[in-house]
Amino acid sequence: MSTMQSHPRLFLFITQATLVLVCASIIFAMAPRSATATTTPIVKKTVVTKPVVRKPVVKKPVVVTAAPKTSFEFSGWIPYWRTATGTRDVLPHLSQLTRVNPFGYTVKKDGSLNDASKLEQPGVWDEFLVQARANKVKIVPSVMWSDTDAITTILSDPIARSRHVDGIVAMVYKNNFDGVDIDYEGKRASDRDNYSAFLKELYTKMGVKLVTCTIEARTPPESLYKVIPADLEYANDYKEINKFCDRVVLMTYDQQSADIKLNRLSPGLYSPVSDPLWVEKVVNFTAKDIKKSKIIIGVPTYGYIYQVTPWDDGTGYHYDLLEAFNPRYATELATSLNITPERNRAGELSFTYVPEDLSKNGLPTQEQLSAQAPGGTSSALMAALGATQIAKTTAVTNPFYMLWWSDSKAIADKVALARKLGVRGVAVFKFDGGEDQGVWNVLR
Repeated sequence: MSTMQSHPRLFLFITQATLVLVCASIIFAMAPRSATATTTPIVKKTVVTKPVVRKPVVKKPVVVTAAPKTSFEFSGWIPYWRTATGTRDVLPHLSQLTRVNPFGYTVKKDGSLNDASKLEQPGVWDEFLVQARANKVKIVPSVMWSDTDAITTILSDPIARSRHVDGIVAMVYKNNFDGVDIDYEGKRASDRDNYSAFLKELYTKMGVKLVTCTIEARTPPESLYKVIPADLEYANDYKEINKFCDRVVLMTYDQQSADIKLNRLSPGLYSPVSDPLWVEKVVNFTAKDIKKSKIIIGVPTYGYIYQVTPWDDGTGYHYDLLEAFNPRYATELATSLNITPERNRAGELSFTYVPEDLSKNGLPTQEQLSAQAPGGTSSALMAALGATQIAKTTAVTNPFYMLWWSDSKAIADKVALARKLGVRGVAVFKFDGGEDQGVWNVLR
């Protein structure tokens, strides 16, 4: 596909500029020479300071000898709940990034925006934004919304929807941001067409600004269900998203038990944040409707604590998710317990142990479970395999804790996968100072 057809707003920009120059030439020919000095300011005012409304471009099929090359992109979110540490964390590494996504703006019930990150207020963002622009790093704040009922109410009303779109466009142009990242989660399948209409209107009114869409990872149905529902529907129309989003970020994290096929193929403990095997399935499934040149793989920098209970026959486990954590917490805890975390089946890190809160309730201690583990068991699995052995021999189930997280090596695996699959890049969730700092040696 030609460059103009691949980038409709570039085509629109060139077309508008050409018309302006033609008109200017005619005026120049008819008017006195003194009039020529007014043409340049008029062109600049029209093109630069006002949002350019893009019109639909009819794409005609063309024959090309080779696909245009695109550069691999690194981006990531700075969460509003850790703005100070997040900006300090990213600032020395700005030159390694293509975009930064302040996370960001939230949406009120009436569809208006709330500046949760305080991007528009003087303070912690000032120096960061100056340095980002000096390093030619695009600032693309996220607009987050997960209020299902409010999403339905606003997007189903054309007037309210248009007002919501205008608020986003005004926010971007007022602050000279490079675009916006739309992260609307928890939508109903019945909202699919209204959400697509919202994206189309936003894409048109955003003009030359970037529209990024962050969407839930879609596990292929045959890997998600034992019996695929006959009435299976999705809230996101991938074909419409492909039309109206310049980048599509897949939230390829929080996998846990989503992929039943990988669960069966992974005996033992298995509750990943993001297994590369699952990520590859998600990308290939998505790429049926969304161009790989737009797809960005979401990469986690955090982990989860689970309370795990073996089945009474010791052949599997039940997982209760307790809370999220940053890697430093896990490594410091492991050190205090004299446990060495190990690389697990998903290429991430994990270990098991028995906290005092459990053993105080009359349950076996770390030492008691470890004594039941088979010989040669690693320190990371002592609690787990001890509890499993007891379940197999006595049908008594004893819970333990498991920490499972994504470190720089796991992130490096995702970057390598993204390059192999030929997608546009990776987006890191999240930069807040708590991630494995080795990540900065990976994002190159």
